[in-house]
Amino acid sequence: MLTKKIALAAASAMLLTTVAFATSARPAYAAAKVDCDAVMNELNSGKKAKEVATDLSISTSSVYRCKRHAKEAAKASTKSSSQAKAGNEPPAMSAPSPAMAPPAAAASPK
Repeated sequence: MLTKKIALAAASAMLLTTVAFATSARPAYAAAKVDCDAVMNELNSGKKAKEVATDLSISTSSVYRCKRHAKEAAKASTKSSSQAKAGNEPPAMSAPSPAMAPPAAAASPK
């Protein structure tokens, strides 16, 4: 009976410790730790992803992640520039033109 209570107390303590560490752990994001510009410079110079990962001491998945982010950024850039060329971009906020201004209060002859 005493051993069951000790085992239960130990299991509870381990569970509590695990939950405490799991809630305090913060996720790591590679985008904040990896210099994607350096990765892309290396890739554009003709190196393979594995060589870049070894040279920069990062994982190959981080190299592929940077490559994917660069591709998405290029796609967004071409999309926005094509919209600007086609005139689909919303007009910029500026001062209203005189044609759109409300009519001025004119003195009417009485």
